[in-house]
Amino acid sequence: MERENGTASFHPVAVETPRGPLLVDTGLPGQADQVADALAAHGLDLADVWAVVLTHHDGDHAGGLAAVRERAADPAVYAHEAATPYVDGREFPIKSDPDGERYDPVPVDVEIQDGVTFRTDAGPMRAVFTPGHAPGHLAFHLPESGVLLAADALRGDDGDLISPAEHFTPDMAEATRSVGRLAELGRDLETTHCYHGGTVDAGIPEIEAVHESLAAEHLG
Repeated sequence: MERENGTASFHPVAVETPRGPLLVDTGLPGQADQVADALAAHGLDLADVWAVVLTHHDGDHAGGLAAVRERAADPAVYAHEAATPYVDGREFPIKSDPDGERYDPVPVDVEIQDGVTFRTDAGPMRAVFTPGHAPGHLAFHLPESGVLLAADALRGDDGDLISPAEHFTPDMAEATRSVGRLAELGRDLETTHCYHGGTVDAGIPEIEAVHESLAAEHLG
């Protein structure tokens, strides 16, 4: 998915489950049509999405939630407990202009924590608490498929795995420790999907290399 001006691309994920598609993140406000088209390209229907899982509350991840939720026939919304106040409107998104507008708030139905697991057709999908880029940031590990959904904890860049964007990451030390947590996932990991940069053929060795570089700069 792309912004209207084409300056950035986003890569939300749909995971098939026994109950239907589960959508991980929703893009910006106004991108519901792009979400629907991307699902349709893979033979899935937005109307069949039964749950939306937010990796964190930033507008490019949660901004499209209200429209997606309406078009998907009111799916359950999942988010980490630390992200929930920003999603439901009790707190203003931390990276948005406090004098500007925010995306439409939406209630969170289920607050999730580290280790919560969803049953999917690709095997269990386990939440990994990875704060630093945002409060309550979550990545998701599918060990049976060898896949990590890194969200913004890592980025892809022309096929390479790189660190989170520092100018959008309020706490780089915490983000560095979060990359270290990802580096401790099982050696089965072969593929990392990043919200910015897409899918990268990268596993634990590449994540360890990113962590080593970050640690030297941010952990001393």
